[in-house]
Amino acid sequence: MEYEAGDYRKLAVKQFPARSIRETAEGKYWKQFKAPVFAKQFGPVTNVDFCQEYPYNFAVTASTRVIVYDGLTRQVRRTFSRFKDVAYSGCFRQDGKLLVAGGQNGIVQVFDANSRSVLRQLKGHQRPVHVARFAPDKTHVLSGSDDVTLRWWDISAGKQLLRLTGHEDYVRAAAVSPSSSDTWASGGYDHTVKLWDVRSGKASMSCDHGAPVEDLAFFASGGLLVTAGGTNLCIWDLLSGGKLLRRLSNFQKTVTCVKLSPYAGPDSAAAPRMLAGSLDGHVKIFELDDFKVTHASKYPAPVTGLGLSADCSLLAVGMADGMLSVRKHAKPKVVQQGGAAAAQRRRRAPRLTAANFRFFLRGRNAKAGSGDVVVAARRRVHLAPYDRALRAFRYRDALDSALSTQRADVIHSLLDELAARGGLHSALAGRDAASLLPLLRHLSKHITDPRHSASLAGVAARVLDLYAPVVHTDERVDAALAQLRDALRQEVALQESLLRLAGCLEPLLAAALLSGASVA
Repeated sequence: MEYEAGDYRKLAVKQFPARSIRETAEGKYWKQFKAPVFAKQFGPVTNVDFCQEYPYNFAVTASTRVIVYDGLTRQVRRTFSRFKDVAYSGCFRQDGKLLVAGGQNGIVQVFDANSRSVLRQLKGHQRPVHVARFAPDKTHVLSGSDDVTLRWWDISAGKQLLRLTGHEDYVRAAAVSPSSSDTWASGGYDHTVKLWDVRSGKASMSCDHGAPVEDLAFFASGGLLVTAGGTNLCIWDLLSGGKLLRRLSNFQKTVTCVKLSPYAGPDSAAAPRMLAGSLDGHVKIFELDDFKVTHASKYPAPVTGLGLSADCSLLAVGMADGMLSVRKHAKPKVVQQGGAAAAQRRRRAPRLTAANFRFFLRGRNAKAGSGDVVVAARRRVHLAPYDRALRAFRYRDALDSALSTQRADVIHSLLDELAARGGLHSALAGRDAASLLPLLRHLSKHITDPRHSASLAGVAARVLDLYAPVVHTDERVDAALAQLRDALRQEVALQESLLRLAGCLEPLLAAALLSGASVA
């Protein structure tokens, strides 16, 4: 394109490579769980369970209490403290009306979630009960104990129906299959995972996890099962007779809890996610196609329990020091409720046609994706203040305007343009203390940045040559120059240490190459 004599080309701002990896949509989604509420419990948090009904209240089991928090306010709503010793595995029934919990004394208790009254005390276990779950039919409970047995209870009659034996050590995990309410999986400290049919009372399958099993969960299809224990997560294909599909070793310490959510993740990549917490203080999120970690969060203490609400609006994490962290997402998911009544309550979005003015505003506020091609509309060229000063050959004003933006890329591009025009000296000279300070602060901040150090070093040398005669005439300028000196000293010391390190590594690498060549 040819320019006429009167045309002015705007300053081309240089594009520098990013100093950090660009944030992905997945990372942005999980970082939007903000405004954490921290609540100190009476002991280590051993279990977190969310109710499946709105407003998604959640039960936290710690020490001798099961505390129910409100899903809207994240404040304590009920406290169940009718335990003679430590309580375990406080869980809601699907409708949120009842709550079941085990205990150190071996008694399984069923509570009314509203009145806190004890409805049933199921006695039969001889040792502590660490896991208790409601069946989908709402009238049965499965419990697992340190007496190496599982028991199937009828809560209507308050009696035991089955005693499931097969584990050789403590039973610590249990879950029901989404595809069959009669199929249950259990895990224990004997390293095994067993699949039970409560109709026959027998184990139909057994898998060796390779470490004490702390938790397990079914995939939504019911054909896959994930178990947590040791430093591994294991994915089992139950339809293939318990075949091990994948062993995930993404943790440094014992994995204590695992959850599956069908809705978690950004809207652009909506798919089920798996969440796992470990004693190393990490909560990691896995996608279920290749089972890769898409996000990780670090907590200040070992993670012993976690839960995610059905609409993915609340993420609750319990820790070994008794701290509970509850984070809230700004955009909860829309959970489709079943039933004809619920279908009638769902509003149908009106169809947008040309009869509505909003039809012609579609896409105005949409943001382009990373792979989209943006076609710029022809608009009137608006010049920035530093461009207007450059066009008028007011180089000093142009530099002042660029410094006021506090954008390193703009300032760097303008300095290069001034050097190319031969106007750098006039832009730097003749400044008082007030106009010199922004330039000195910029030099101190960015002169050690490898992207800018080459050009800023020359600018700094010119500034020192120009203003050396007036040093010690203004305290603010002296302080800025001292800050520039300290920054350069630190950078020189860093470079010297890196050179010494390179000198130490060079003979080691050379020896390694020689040994490898001799072996070959």
